Amino acid sequence: MDSRDGWLYGWAVGYAAVGAASLLVPLYALALGGDATLVGLLAAAAAFAGVPGAVLWGGLAGRTRRRRPFLLVSLGATALVLAAAALVTEPWLLLAVNAGLWFAVSAAAPVLNLVMVDGVPEREWEARIGLLNAYQGYGWVAGLALGTVWTALAPRFLGEVNALRTLFALLAVGAAAGGLLVYRRYPDPVRLSEAYFRRVYRRLSRDGWGAGRVLRTVPYGPSRVYWGLATLRRGRVAELASPLGRYLAAVTLFSVGFAVFWGPMPAYLAVEGISDGTTFLLFLVGNLGSAVTYSRVGAVSERVGPAPAQAAALAARVVLFPLVGVVGSIALGAPALAVCFALIGVTWAVIAVTTTSLVTRLAMPTQRGEAFGAQAALVGVGGGLGSVAGGALADGVGYVTTFGVAAAVVLAGALALLATGGRGARTDAPASPDGGRQ
Repeated sequence: MDSRDGWLYGWAVGYAAVGAASLLVPLYALALGGDATLVGLLAAAAAFAGVPGAVLWGGLAGRTRRRRPFLLVSLGATALVLAAAALVTEPWLLLAVNAGLWFAVSAAAPVLNLVMVDGVPEREWEARIGLLNAYQGYGWVAGLALGTVWTALAPRFLGEVNALRTLFALLAVGAAAGGLLVYRRYPDPVRLSEAYFRRVYRRLSRDGWGAGRVLRTVPYGPSRVYWGLATLRRGRVAELASPLGRYLAAVTLFSVGFAVFWGPMPAYLAVEGISDGTTFLLFLVGNLGSAVTYSRVGAVSERVGPAPAQAAALAARVVLFPLVGVVGSIALGAPALAVCFALIGVTWAVIAVTTTSLVTRLAMPTQRGEAFGAQAALVGVGGGLGSVAGGALADGVGYVTTFGVAAAVVLAGALALLATGGRGARTDAPASPDGGRQ
């Protein structure tokens, strides 16, 4: 590892705190008496606070031309929010906590990629951004692993609520420690301009960026969404004609379906008597299922084509989503759920990789920046709206019906995908910037 990348260890430690908190916040809300509607709103708060936060922080970063302070502010504010969460006693106040958490995380969004590629030849940018996403992914999984162990053991001695509060405090310490490590090992000041980065970013293929390592309600974090939006140019979005436009509609549909499913998930597991420790473990299993599959998806996609591979993954989710609503109540519910979560993780790896490939192939070379920007925005908005709908549906009609609705929306997205023509490749698509074909 390059010596200038030592700060990534600190960022990974901080992201471990974020990964654990992503599930800890809804579990704490449930422990305080919250319901599925609140859990869905918590997921939506994460989606809707992160992206506007990244835009606001981006404007400030552009005016000050500073980089390191935003990484430190991100981790420092994350530590403060997590420490404050331990003091909350009313479940609805956690909406402000979760919004504040993702607003804090988004402070680093405008500068992370700039730091990674500063002083690096353009041909290496894909690998550098992939390295950043890998460290974030490993940190996220480590946070889920910590949550699994802590919530399995600590409640025996502290009780459920106090154990969760103590975990918030530990995560706050972890985020602060990550900030200290970033401060001590941060590289020289970044000289790369945002304008130049934006121009090159539009051309990148997004291949090998590590997206499949993280299984999340909203697949893309603030950094990727921020730069996706930053590359949108006025008047160019309208040029995203079919079949690309139809494919982006498909992405929006199945992203909403995913969020309808994941939004109320912690509440569903609690209703079925699944402990907090097992809930963390199930989400960890999903992440691991995605991680072990990610590197193998490319070969499968090359053999059968990205559109058929993605359609198969979506079809699997159409079956798995309602199945989760059924198996949770049987005698062997937890092991059966673990199998389902692992398979859903596998499907996410396929969807993440093939989405990148399809957008690259369907877009004209001059449209790629706008295409990825539109995709990022649509996924973020769809995830937020789907989370709200999922929580409300779960409280209104029950979890089995809600998961069935999620499957139906995913099916609609799969049918829209097939309407793009099924091959997902332009006959005039040129080689990607790294010299290969997607």
